[in-house]
Amino acid sequence: MPDYKAPLRDIRFVRDEVLNYPAHYQSLPGCEEATPDMTGAILEEGAKFCEQVLAPLNAVGDREGCVWSDEGVRTPAGFKEAYAQYVEGGWPALSHDVAHGGQGLPESLGMAISELMGEANWAWGMYPGLSHGAMNTLQAHGTPEQQKTYLEPLVSGRWTGTMCLTEPHCGTDLGMLRTKAEPQADGSYKITGTKIFISAGEHDMAENIVHIVLARLPDAPAGTKGISLFIVPKFLPDGQGGPGERNGVSCGSIEHKMGIHGNATCVMNFDGAAGFLIGPANKGLNCMFTFMNTARLGTAIQGLAHAEVALQGATAYARERLQMRALSGPKFPDQPADPIIVHPDVRRMLLTIKSYAEGNRALLYYAAQQVDIMQRSQDADAREQADKLLGFLTPIAKAFMTETGFEAANLGVQVFGGHGYISEHGMEQNVRDSRISMLYEGTTGVQALDLLGRKVLMTQGESLRIFTKIVHKFCKANSGNRAISELVKPLAELNKEWGDLTLKIGMKAMTNREAVGAASVDYLMYSGYVTLAYFWADMARVAAEKLAAGEGDKAFYQAKLHTARFYFTRILPRTRAHVEAIKAGPDVLMDLPAEDFALGY
Repeated sequence: MPDYKAPLRDIRFVRDEVLNYPAHYQSLPGCEEATPDMTGAILEEGAKFCEQVLAPLNAVGDREGCVWSDEGVRTPAGFKEAYAQYVEGGWPALSHDVAHGGQGLPESLGMAISELMGEANWAWGMYPGLSHGAMNTLQAHGTPEQQKTYLEPLVSGRWTGTMCLTEPHCGTDLGMLRTKAEPQADGSYKITGTKIFISAGEHDMAENIVHIVLARLPDAPAGTKGISLFIVPKFLPDGQGGPGERNGVSCGSIEHKMGIHGNATCVMNFDGAAGFLIGPANKGLNCMFTFMNTARLGTAIQGLAHAEVALQGATAYARERLQMRALSGPKFPDQPADPIIVHPDVRRMLLTIKSYAEGNRALLYYAAQQVDIMQRSQDADAREQADKLLGFLTPIAKAFMTETGFEAANLGVQVFGGHGYISEHGMEQNVRDSRISMLYEGTTGVQALDLLGRKVLMTQGESLRIFTKIVHKFCKANSGNRAISELVKPLAELNKEWGDLTLKIGMKAMTNREAVGAASVDYLMYSGYVTLAYFWADMARVAAEKLAAGEGDKAFYQAKLHTARFYFTRILPRTRAHVEAIKAGPDVLMDLPAEDFALGY
């Protein structure tokens, strides 16, 4: 595939022109230094690192994978050296507290760098990526002593972090976990059990690995109310800021997987390992949500990353690949055939990918703004509003962005035809790497239940109304905007239908609780399509204004308007199918007895 190029023009468009990040940063304490000049320079340097260092290692990681032995895990050639450059450049510390060695810049700027790293080399980016969640959890719930011991080496990148939730028998149902935590006289705990699917659980890139582990105390209540959270380092800290004695935690094996071969997915064995309680006893799941929410937004970035990779690869190929003539007559008569970008179906695929990549980018950076407000605003009401809005948007971002990212990755293969199925172009790796995104940090079904059940119905629709009110105000303000009138009217109608549809599901659920589970994924996808419609309408508004004023790159803004129209006319109608599926209710799903699924075999 073509060399990866960081999409800085589109990132600047979304951040600065649509979402007005310069004003956003100046409104928050501690963000005054995040001027356009500074953020621009950071993005430029991040782009160079990703383009020149990480991207060339992407195919290497896929080919070589990780190698496990009794001594640990060896990462692919070049990964360790790239991580050393990453640490030397100060990238791990970018958006963390200055008190712990961080640079104190806003979280949203760190997310922009995470986007670039994910696009350049997702498997590599997972190693430092998990550390951010560990740091956020310690920052929110750790004692001052724990923060002093662990945050500086994590923030500097000398140590990395993981999250250890899942066990072989319990999967997503964490109430069933069996890992034990036995209190010791010195205030520590002995952690015993096995965790699986632990990304970056063992590697050779950092001097220590800090595991954030869910386990049960001896007297813990059953289920999720009896789960506590612990810090379990690979090497016990030596009191001088370095790694000391080896702890009783080891990697039993690594998984052989469909994709992300360059990242070690580990089975981790805790054999009486010393652990240290984070937060209150039996409240570990509440504390872990700090980590999980961070990771869910990180996974949303993965959906965006794979769509962007597909867009870059497929667009370059479609411009160069000669096949047949345009149906309306030759477009390049001096060539033996026309490039495939002249064909309507190739255009359909490319515009679908483009509408997802650019629309999801707007959703991500909007969510990132809410993170900044939650962390830094001095206005309590603004923090509460941002918290509710982010809680509502997170399952949509995680699930919808990864579902559409996977669709985009598959379309990337399709544009290449048979050449997409072979490894040299990188499109088939993009598909394989993207498939996990719909599974970890909660599958699409789990995110859908979280959205419809917890975030919407359990709040009597409050979180939904916060967002639909934003959309309503946009539609009202632009009702006379002739440049985007074809977008505003359908958006306003869908925004109203969203509330009506939610009410109908809630009414059904009062007599049949299966109605929520039956409707949830269709409801989430419907919500995702409408959410992206809002962002596309807003991007079209800005593009139309720039064109009317004669500012900037005319072709760039015209492409924005064109893609917005494509999204509204060719993608948004998918909401109709989801509405009809929701109306069908749960009976058609639940009436067939489980044993009858096997009939005929």
